[in-house]
Amino acid sequence: MPSSPQVLIVDDERDLVRLLEFNLQQAGFETAAAYTGVEALEKVRQRVPDLLVLDLMLPDIPGTEVCRQIKASPRTRHVPVLMLTARTDEVDRVVGFEVGADDFVTKPFSVRELVLRIRAILRRGGGADADQAREQVGPIRVDPGAHRAYVEGEEIALTALEFRLLTTFMSRLGRVQTREALLQDVWGVSSDLQTRTVDTHVKRLREKLGAGRDLIETVRGIGYRMVEPER
Repeated sequence: MPSSPQVLIVDDERDLVRLLEFNLQQAGFETAAAYTGVEALEKVRQRVPDLLVLDLMLPDIPGTEVCRQIKASPRTRHVPVLMLTARTDEVDRVVGFEVGADDFVTKPFSVRELVLRIRAILRRGGGADADQAREQVGPIRVDPGAHRAYVEGEEIALTALEFRLLTTFMSRLGRVQTREALLQDVWGVSSDLQTRTVDTHVKRLREKLGAGRDLIETVRGIGYRMVEPER
């Protein structure tokens, strides 16, 4: 029998952690808990989880720093991170996504919705897309099995979400992708995030693509598309 996915819950609110553990276990997940950022990083070193539920406000180091360290390590950068926060300021969302968070939920939230979001994130991580991704477009090459991306033969460091965004563009070469469609297909949400989130991630992805950055075109007022390089 395949093992159940492990979700590491990182939050200093112990009652909330117990509630999430109970509901996730009922949904078929294995759980682990950490109450500080340092404890979370230690647990990740001991065993890499399948997903982190990570509070932004921790008693020792910020959740954004925990996320940044996880996404900076080749051993753990593929691990999806769903961030929790009591704040409603959009700046917090942008900062969270900039350090590699895959999704963002504001407290208070529906536990059922959180479980559904976790399932959606893990499904996306499986790479089962309706479109067949191309492995090379111009100087950009991806290795889906190894979850790696290269530009002109040099590996570039992408977060799990940036990798999905890139492979989505590559699998739909020449086709315009609206911001709303990208939110649905890459983030797995329809209306919870501002479309500005898409613009922020596309900007960061372009910066990392270097010589391949211009292959992702902006379609004014609609969204984006990836094109073949001019010969």
